[in-house]
Amino acid sequence: MAIQSPPIFSLQEPKDVSLGEIEAELNKIWQSYGTTGNGEGSPAATRATTFSLIVYEPEETQLLLANLNIYRGPIDGIPGPQTEAALREFQKKYDLPVSGTATPETRTKLREAVAQQHGSVNGDGDAPYSWDTSRNPKIADAIALRNPCRIITLCPVVGDDDGVTAQVSAYCPIQKQSATTLICCEYITFTGTTAGLERVAGMIAALLIGDLPKFMWWKTTPDHHNPLFKRLASVCNSVIVDSSGFNAPEFGLLRVQELVEAGIPIADLNWRRISAWQELTAEAFDPPQRRAALSEVDRVTIDYEKGNPTQALLFLGWLASRLHWHPCEFEQESGDYEIKRIRFTAQDQRQVEAELAAIPTADSGEIPGDLIALRLNSTNTEADCCTVVCSETGGCMRMEVGGGAQACRFQQVSSLADQKAEILLSQQLQRVGHEALYEESLAVTAQILQLAPQD
Repeated sequence: MAIQSPPIFSLQEPKDVSLGEIEAELNKIWQSYGTTGNGEGSPAATRATTFSLIVYEPEETQLLLANLNIYRGPIDGIPGPQTEAALREFQKKYDLPVSGTATPETRTKLREAVAQQHGSVNGDGDAPYSWDTSRNPKIADAIALRNPCRIITLCPVVGDDDGVTAQVSAYCPIQKQSATTLICCEYITFTGTTAGLERVAGMIAALLIGDLPKFMWWKTTPDHHNPLFKRLASVCNSVIVDSSGFNAPEFGLLRVQELVEAGIPIADLNWRRISAWQELTAEAFDPPQRRAALSEVDRVTIDYEKGNPTQALLFLGWLASRLHWHPCEFEQESGDYEIKRIRFTAQDQRQVEAELAAIPTADSGEIPGDLIALRLNSTNTEADCCTVVCSETGGCMRMEVGGGAQACRFQQVSSLADQKAEILLSQQLQRVGHEALYEESLAVTAQILQLAPQD
């Protein structure tokens, strides 16, 4: 179901400005409206000063190629050998001049191919990507409704480095309870090559508002060695990622762990999506008679939608960190279910085994890799610890196979609303600084992945 956005009032449509005129142009907007409107029947507009948010939008070519399963490298907006090879493959398939570069003709055909794959060929924006963010304020609707702020969007592009261009705009969500006074977001958009954006990183940092909280939403795999990322992360209170969108999930989680070890406060929107699973698992062992049985758990089974294992890995990292299990072995099978088997050593030297299975589904939904079901059990048949947590969409069926279901405690996760990144982001922007539980869980997840066999 689509999110219903509030009506938007435009104080200023996107306007091209020189880099040195950005603050001056924004000040003109607010001087025009002031506290009584612009004298033409428009309501008064208030310049919000809640926080600043940088949004890094990866260049679309890699994203489009990845949607077509042609490109499997990092989506970082930086063209390299993998991107060029994928472009050549696409160009051959569609009888385009084979250059290995993202020509305008190639990008147009890429958009058409992705739209057709997802059942939208009308070009009206229904495709699963939205690139022209400077002319589409929807990226911040959910944010602006609760937290009007300054949003700085960085749009890296491929091609010749012709400098960086800038636009400013201002939009206000109209709320019935305050229709006479608008609380508005300021938008600043920078477009240029990665090298060009790196040159103006200091200017971008200077546009973050005073002593207010500063966030950065990095919409691709983060890299502490990337000069632009490094410069901006150093001035932000929190860096936000969404591991559900990592093109190489295991690699991406290890990169995030590197950032945590470097002292950068990280928030992962995908971590929020497993909170209900964590709560129900913990709740199952709240009764005093079951609390002691928790130490008997030595078998864990987790099913997730095939496509991205990060939710399953993060949940397992959380569970292991809480129960003080140390990962010691990792096995992976090829095949339809891409089985991952991880062995742990518990504090009392018991051996614990976990199995993660990627379940093929006809409709994978909007979030790749959602959890389907999980089971905690024990090889000790006398232990009262068998617990199954599953989704409403038939997730319990596989967990019931093999007998012993009557002895298990079943918990069902209700359909989770508002799992889209923009909604979770608006909630995440209420928090700043380090998240200890996430960092402890991610550390164990990283230890698991470091045991994985190398390709």
